[in-house]
Amino acid sequence: MDMSRIFKFILAANLLVLALLVFVYPNLMVGPGKLIPGHKQLETDCFACHSKFGGAESARCVSCHKPEQIGRLTSAGQPIVKPLTSTPFHQQLLSQNCVACHSDHAGVKRYRQPGLFDHNLLNTATRTQCQTCHKSPNDSLHQKITGNCSQCHSQDKWTPATFDHGKSFILDRDHNASCATCHPRNDYSRYTCYGCHEHSLASIRGEHIEEGIRDFDNCVECHRSGNKHDIRGGRGEGGGEGRSEHGGHGDDD
Repeated sequence: MDMSRIFKFILAANLLVLALLVFVYPNLMVGPGKLIPGHKQLETDCFACHSKFGGAESARCVSCHKPEQIGRLTSAGQPIVKPLTSTPFHQQLLSQNCVACHSDHAGVKRYRQPGLFDHNLLNTATRTQCQTCHKSPNDSLHQKITGNCSQCHSQDKWTPATFDHGKSFILDRDHNASCATCHPRNDYSRYTCYGCHEHSLASIRGEHIEEGIRDFDNCVECHRSGNKHDIRGGRGEGGGEGRSEHGGHGDDD
């Protein structure tokens, strides 16, 4: 037998031994690190979670972990002393793809960016119910509103908010009212100036008609604050009598 055939035989034998070891001791041969403490008892039973040649299967995870109890109860049904979540949400996922967010091996976890959750994994209805999982900030602004978080915040990150109220209307001393005064039914895509006792439709109409203004429905198109002389387009105190650049504030013929 020549040397080349001996070398090939030895190589084939080694590969066969390695293949056998992978199946006999998969946790030692291919396991990417130790398991989390909760799964320590499965350290030598890789196929409790993994299928042969197929990787981890979510169906096997769900067979032990009921989605509506994850984070609150153990797989044995016992309450968790310090729950990871106050609101079950795993049952609201579009698909039960556990490995999309979780990895139980230390070697894999170190390459995952912690603390990030893709809200697109949730169904559409749940995606709009932010306050079922998140506590609203306890500040003067958020105490006045409930829900509709997405009108100011994105689901990728809380800050910075995507809306600056001062760009539309400055909330000065006399107009620092509650949100519901100008935004009825908790809808911040719309507003009304008729929620205040001074701003009735009749009084606003009368004041604008006197100035020859017929189009006065969109108040912030001309008024940037509560100062009635601070008008976009220069039609304020000391300003000209020409038509506003935003329209509607011109004299009638």
